[in-house]
Amino acid sequence: MISPLILILVLVLIAFRQVGGLSLKIWQIMTGGAIAVVALGELSPVDAIRSINVDVMVFLAGMFIVGEAMRQSGYLFHLTNRLFGRADSTDKLIVVLLFGMGMLSAFLMNDTIAIIGTPVVLYLSRLHRVSPKLMLLSLAFAVTIGSAMSPIGNPQNLLIAIDGGLENPFADFFGNLFIPTCINLFIVYLLMKAFYRNEFRRLALIHANDAIRDEHLARLCRISLAVIVILILLKMGAVIWGAGESFRLTYIAVAAALPILLSNRRSEILKGIDWETLIFFASMFVLMEAVWRSGFIQGSLDLDSNEIASIPMVLGLSVTLSQLVSNVPFVALYLPVLNQIGATAQAMVALAAGSTIAGNLSILGAASNVIIIQNAEKDGATITFMEFVKVGIPLTAANLAVYWLFLEIQPAL
Repeated sequence: MISPLILILVLVLIAFRQVGGLSLKIWQIMTGGAIAVVALGELSPVDAIRSINVDVMVFLAGMFIVGEAMRQSGYLFHLTNRLFGRADSTDKLIVVLLFGMGMLSAFLMNDTIAIIGTPVVLYLSRLHRVSPKLMLLSLAFAVTIGSAMSPIGNPQNLLIAIDGGLENPFADFFGNLFIPTCINLFIVYLLMKAFYRNEFRRLALIHANDAIRDEHLARLCRISLAVIVILILLKMGAVIWGAGESFRLTYIAVAAALPILLSNRRSEILKGIDWETLIFFASMFVLMEAVWRSGFIQGSLDLDSNEIASIPMVLGLSVTLSQLVSNVPFVALYLPVLNQIGATAQAMVALAAGSTIAGNLSILGAASNVIIIQNAEKDGATITFMEFVKVGIPLTAANLAVYWLFLEIQPAL
């Protein structure tokens, strides 16, 4: 049972990494935990390497390449001004950010929008003198909540859509979750106003018109974005027609990155991508594999079958246990349990909603949170663990209430 203790230590260090003179970064703490479980014999070096999900690593690397090319070419900020140009107040800026990034996450996956969106919101923060913490939190909550309503919004939803026995996953997800997701995005806006009321001043926002710095690279970025959209549409079709497993997400990221990797800027772009976050993910897979093998988490799911498939239980377990092992591995364990007892479509959708909004409770609840913070820290901004949970706890409670209400009512309508 050493692995769970190491995990707890990692969580504590992440929570208090800026207390008492500590200056450790999240990826360094997670890497230390991974090294510890291997050094203490909880996981062999070979099993540690095997535990790293290559598909996830390649997907993230590919999207990092596209995001870095957009940043270096200037196309990212040019596009930002076009998207947010009509926001003439802080209120409108946050609303556009929440609903715009939230809806994009439903189709382009939350990790993708987290990668691309972090430099965007920091740019807007500097341009309009709005708190970077307000902007980063809004982005984190937007990509988490927005991705909940789609079977391709995040990796755990896709897993449920493919292996959860849903006849029509798009109808099940959007039919049950579209309205509550929109309500939850608006709740984020209300909480942001409550916690950062001094930032919501009545003043006109002046938008800059940044020129593209590298037209050729920007053109390649447009091609990459088009490839992403086209392949995601094909992925949606593949899922609908039952061929989703053969159309892996990795293909989308690799195809999107290829135009940039074949250009003469590839060395510069590869040097600039977020290697620290990639190290974090590799380390996380190693540490979580050791925790799974300890049996600690599995033991916590030893419940009566009727109770374990109820909407409140599915939502509650999803939110709490995802804080310990992250949402994707939690879903991978819980989904077979629900399949075995013949759980309803509402229970499957509740698993998606609960495991997704778990990311709103703490930084480690979702990979997209880590991506945002890791990228923000490279640009001199950050959100501490306590700053996140201060808003995340009431937000998650409200999110749970909204999803529970709609999922309980929906079958009776």
